[in-house]
Amino acid sequence: MDFIIKHESKNRLRVHLPMKRVSFKEADTLEFYLQGYSELSGIKVYERTADAAFFFSCERDRALDILSSFSFEGLKVPEKVFESSTRQLSSECFEKIVTSVLLHFGKRLILPVSFRRIWATVKAVKYVWKGLKTVPSGRLKVELLDAIAISAAMLTGDHVTASNVMFLLHIGETLEDWTHKRSVGDLAKRMSLNIEKVWMVTADGEVQVDSDTVQIDDLIILRMGDIIPFDGEVYDGEAMVNQASMTGEAIPVRKADGMSVFAGTVVEEGEITIRVTKVGGAGRFDKIVKMIEESEKLKSNLESRAERLADRLVPYTLAASVLTYIFSRNITKAVSVLMVDYSCALKMAMPISVLSAIKEAADYDITVKGGKFLEAVAEADTIVFDKTGTLTMAHPKVVKVVSFCKESEDELLRQAACLEEHFPHSVARAVVDAAAEKGLEHDEIHTKVEYIVAHGIATKIDNKKAIIGSYHFVFEDEGVKIPRGKAKLFESLPDEYSHLYYAKEGKLCACILIEDPIRKEAPEIMKELKSLGFEHIVMMTGDSERTAKAIAEKAGIKEYYAEVLPEDKSSYVERAKAEGRKVIMVGDGINDSPALSASDAGIAISEGAEIARQIADITIGAGNLESIVALRKISELLMKRITFNYRTIVSVNTALIALGVAGILQPGTSAALHNGSTVALGLKSMTKLL
Repeated sequence: MDFIIKHESKNRLRVHLPMKRVSFKEADTLEFYLQGYSELSGIKVYERTADAAFFFSCERDRALDILSSFSFEGLKVPEKVFESSTRQLSSECFEKIVTSVLLHFGKRLILPVSFRRIWATVKAVKYVWKGLKTVPSGRLKVELLDAIAISAAMLTGDHVTASNVMFLLHIGETLEDWTHKRSVGDLAKRMSLNIEKVWMVTADGEVQVDSDTVQIDDLIILRMGDIIPFDGEVYDGEAMVNQASMTGEAIPVRKADGMSVFAGTVVEEGEITIRVTKVGGAGRFDKIVKMIEESEKLKSNLESRAERLADRLVPYTLAASVLTYIFSRNITKAVSVLMVDYSCALKMAMPISVLSAIKEAADYDITVKGGKFLEAVAEADTIVFDKTGTLTMAHPKVVKVVSFCKESEDELLRQAACLEEHFPHSVARAVVDAAAEKGLEHDEIHTKVEYIVAHGIATKIDNKKAIIGSYHFVFEDEGVKIPRGKAKLFESLPDEYSHLYYAKEGKLCACILIEDPIRKEAPEIMKELKSLGFEHIVMMTGDSERTAKAIAEKAGIKEYYAEVLPEDKSSYVERAKAEGRKVIMVGDGINDSPALSASDAGIAISEGAEIARQIADITIGAGNLESIVALRKISELLMKRITFNYRTIVSVNTALIALGVAGILQPGTSAALHNGSTVALGLKSMTKLL
């Protein structure tokens, strides 16, 4: 593709495409292409000017080669990219505001006064009708107050004030609507499915295929912890499915033969085969948007209290206007009071503040499912970490396979990988990756596999029971024995690695040594979290005491618990909450799900198990833990902004009412200052917190 470099600075380029403008779809296509390269970041494509800007961390020539290789033709872009784009929404909002400003001020220059009065009267009908529709509810709402204010201005012959009020209300509504839809759209986009591989039933057995190759009527196998990638109906099996992503309710629902299942829901227990009825995630994005908009989770407690206060203040504003007229017999003073109300600003600034904070968090690779959880993070004094994949690296590695039988290390690794490939856990991925690196093919040599949460996997190989998992599961629950003459070898297993045990027919066959190093940033992050007000920093793991102690010491965590089960983690969270503490749980596995659900705010690692991400209230990137620090800072600053907004709104509007009662401010001036300050506060609430 040809282009012209318009501007260049250190590690940043802005280029112009050889066209006047690009369509929304073309802009999304180019942005999708550029985002596919890790060397590029901060990518923005401007459809109006046909420009693209981005930062690059590679050689300049490499960045230019990437751009030169782009072509609109032949690039396959997932439909969900266009479905979830907010580009058209932003353009429509911009056009609405520009059109409104030009019409509002342009008509004063072109139209005579008589025509402007007719125009204002026609526009006023919409606002008056909107206000009257709230009367049957039996509650005085801000829409009625706006209607009375506009009507009062019209009846007193002050058409300019009425026109200004309607103009500012329209601008405010447009900004609020855009911010809400843009923020909800961004959140829904991040919550949308991103599943690359699925297990399909074919004539050759169970085969892993690319999800975009799946067609209607194909059979897909889903096991515990899997996210359901397509709408379908159960063909075989039985499972408990968590449908929180669709309904907002985390209570699992039984699914059996012939019953419908929906994309984005998660298998909590059991195993099912589904017949696909809809592919491509059709309608999935719209469902998520609807769920988010209808969910009370979007509202923090402070935001909800502000909205309730806004409605309660409407009668007082109306009463103040009536009393002002009774005592002063001055209609101008009474109308000046009507032009000012608290609720308009409260209802606009508070949601915008929360939604803008959610959008800003996304810049740090953080997905927050509602303002309620930002408030919980700001107030939390306890944070609980899982170990594997959370405090330690997201991608552990197999260091060695120690054989306790006649079979070779490679053969044992091959068998272990065959079992582990079906389940979403970082340790399971490490085993599968190790087999792949050695070129060990592992066809389905086992019967149906059973996954026991926080323990391991059980199946049969050549009609022999085979299990793989933790020490507790293999030796204590299953009673596996160490082969004769292998005790010294077992005792000599190095402590610095995590141990995964593989046994057949009640005898230990292998110990797979997993290198699970602590994240290099973890010690510093723990110090920062302490400085940010966390009084209790806790680590909980199913690993042995020796492994847990070593990791806790390296991370600088004093309180830790080893060899815990999922119910132990959730019990700790419940006890801490019962003591009056606000608790955050950070984890990535299926076994962390109960604790994530029980906490005030559950945080899942983005590369963790699907069910953990679905149940969690917040998802962070797998790259590092620094995003938790950013999340805490954003949350605290949001609470400060909400408090500032509340105090500013009350102070400014109280002053305006007082000046109106005193006769210092005319209705037009009161309306302009009130609505102007409301819009200004709304715009300020859209700015970055960090």
